[in-house]
Amino acid sequence: MNKKQLSVLLAVLFFVALKGFSQSIRSRENFDFDWQFHKGDIAIKQAVKAGMQGGLTDCNVKRIEGEEAKIAYTDRNKVAEYNSKDWENVDLPHDWLVEEPFVHDDNISCQPAGNGYHPTGIGFYRKEFDIPADDKGKKNYIEFDGIFRNSTVWVNGHLMGTHLSGYTPSHYDLTEVLRYGSEGKNVILVKVDATDSEGWWYEGSGIYRHVWLIKTNKLHVARFGTYVTTPVVSAKQASVHINTVLNNEENISKKFSLVSKIIDAAGKIIDVQTYSDSIKACDHIEVNQNSIILNPLLWSPETPHLYKLKTEVLENGNLIDTYETIFGERTVDVKKDGFYLNGHLYAVKGTANHQDFAGVGVALPDKINEYKIKLLKEMGCNGYRSAHHPPTAELLDICDRLGMLVLDENRHLSSSKDGLEDLTEMMMRDRNHPSVFMWSMENEESLEGSVMGTRILKRLVTMAHHIDPSRQVTAAMNHGWNEGGYSDVLDVVGYNYGQRGMQYVKDKKRYPERKMFVTESTSYVSTRGEFEDNTEKGYMSNFGKGISWGLQPGEDWKHIVDYPYLSGTFVWTGFDYRGEPTPYLWPCVSSHFGIMDLCGFPKDGYYAYKAAWTKKPLVHVFPHWNLFGKEGDTIRMGVYTNCDEVELLVNGKSLGKKKAEPFTRLEWNAVYKPGKIEVLGYKRGKLVAREKTVTTGNAAKLTMKSDVNILKADGKDVAIINIAVRDSKGNIVPTANNRIMFSVEGPGKIIGTGNGDPSCHDPEKTDWRKAFNGYCQVLVQAGKTPGTVRVRASAQNLINAEVTLNLQ
Repeated sequence: MNKKQLSVLLAVLFFVALKGFSQSIRSRENFDFDWQFHKGDIAIKQAVKAGMQGGLTDCNVKRIEGEEAKIAYTDRNKVAEYNSKDWENVDLPHDWLVEEPFVHDDNISCQPAGNGYHPTGIGFYRKEFDIPADDKGKKNYIEFDGIFRNSTVWVNGHLMGTHLSGYTPSHYDLTEVLRYGSEGKNVILVKVDATDSEGWWYEGSGIYRHVWLIKTNKLHVARFGTYVTTPVVSAKQASVHINTVLNNEENISKKFSLVSKIIDAAGKIIDVQTYSDSIKACDHIEVNQNSIILNPLLWSPETPHLYKLKTEVLENGNLIDTYETIFGERTVDVKKDGFYLNGHLYAVKGTANHQDFAGVGVALPDKINEYKIKLLKEMGCNGYRSAHHPPTAELLDICDRLGMLVLDENRHLSSSKDGLEDLTEMMMRDRNHPSVFMWSMENEESLEGSVMGTRILKRLVTMAHHIDPSRQVTAAMNHGWNEGGYSDVLDVVGYNYGQRGMQYVKDKKRYPERKMFVTESTSYVSTRGEFEDNTEKGYMSNFGKGISWGLQPGEDWKHIVDYPYLSGTFVWTGFDYRGEPTPYLWPCVSSHFGIMDLCGFPKDGYYAYKAAWTKKPLVHVFPHWNLFGKEGDTIRMGVYTNCDEVELLVNGKSLGKKKAEPFTRLEWNAVYKPGKIEVLGYKRGKLVAREKTVTTGNAAKLTMKSDVNILKADGKDVAIINIAVRDSKGNIVPTANNRIMFSVEGPGKIIGTGNGDPSCHDPEKTDWRKAFNGYCQVLVQAGKTPGTVRVRASAQNLINAEVTLNLQ
């Protein structure tokens, strides 16, 4: 053999080896793009020969476009109609309900106000896709992070299964029903029946979380197959326990080596553990390994240090599977005197939150979830309760990375097959996240405190302790704390609105060993920029008394300071959310509970929490000073502060100083005359904070502020652009409601608009939005092509504004 022939042979052998190597390694492909959506039900004819179960899913025959387009099943006697004109091209995540009109009709759904007066219904999603011939012999799965709700999946005409829950993931093994390479195209069809609800808030409709196509070797790490705990943590060293489950889906026994590498944030391998064994045919094996990290960097909201476990599976020395797990070194424990993080008493400054946002409903791109967490952290928040259901997995990734403790909540108090499976899915998926510090089994279920409820809860708690013995379990209870043995089943007793009659203080005296947490508090209702109740428009004053069971902003935190054994609180809520309008119904279509509105614009109560939860000196005065028509009237003035003493000046005249009482709003009375108001904050006699508000001129111009200037050209990244209406001097006009038009040039698109008005009935998927009390918002999503995107805002008789986004 000459050198040339040898070179060719080596090249061929290298190619073959490389091909075999590429076949063996796990891949996780995002499956969000290029779907079609059909609103309304479709009568699917059933075919049962050769396992076919119906669905617009088989592409063996030529598809004819036009009114008479049809797709035939393998059984040619069964034909399902497919008209391409009836289907809309969409990318995921997708929430079709947010695009539905507002309808003031109690018959549109089982809970019209809960859905924000949007009519629910049924929809279908379909996608055509290719699978390479090289994937034959692998395991091929599809994973849906979340479909609301009651979903049914077909692939190539085969019924794969159904999933009721709208909040837990579902997955299907597609290996046998796929077409590989020249065998033909594949089609997946998903039916979504969102007619029924799971909660009493806006829940959306559709495939509203990510979808993934996962490919592995037949010998691989199982789904959710690693479990990392940190039993002992100190400043000098930390122990790491690694539990790994491997599946062998071959019909022969396999020998393997398992390599577990711990990698720090800089990418340095700091420890390696290996294990070799064999696994029987069609069986699984569980492997336990232990490691030590010297001088560990501990995870906390202030220092969110992370480590990575890289799991490698080898057969005959060849790498056949990899799996990565992010974890953090930290200890969490609720004791009878409070919550401890890394051995230190630590008060949780939390908010409870539903998952929707302006413009997009519940179909949040990852970037918007990150934006929300950043807004909460800017306020001083360090805790997030996923009310009242498991969050999307990407939100937990964000909380791990940015530093936010999470109370992860199960949707239903149910020991049914579905109920137990949903709890298992949540915990198996989420138990490696350092941000998750405790599990909540339920929220305000009617069976709390009952004998039957106690039996069901005990079943759930027992299962939770088995799946994850490293964390404590609570329930967000609003009654029945001392009845039926219900609380005795829990590690930590959760109190929703325990401030009523100071129930939690009374219970602590009665049960001194009880571990407690304020799982929900406050429920203060207000509308951003409003200072008088307006029943016609459905607006609530920022001076309001709130709800009968609630507290004023900041007062709830005083209880945590006075009674540290309460561990912390989750204020209801961080953001307004669609549905559950309270105390008014129509024309309100969203709630008033948020510290921030649906766009993330702060209300006045926001500053009560920022004053309580951050150290920087702060003063905030309200209302604004554009109170035209009230000249000469006495105006109620409010101030939130964390200073010792506050002085209020109106048009240059001091109304005197007042000593600040922690976590309590200060008030003055002032006679209205256009001009300016100024509030000064003092600590130990020294001026440390000030805020000024002026009577503005007429609206003259727009300004735009994007949270970023650079986006990834990945078709997913989003810029959140806030628009303000200002006068000629640059002051925000606090009553402006101008109609604002948006335009986009370049590789980007508008995916939603908002303004925070809880009674706004305008569509959100448009190129315009009316400002509400000076502000509105537009969400612009990047395309897949690098370039420049110019976003413009314009309004009649106002100077326009523009922002430039660079896609890379």
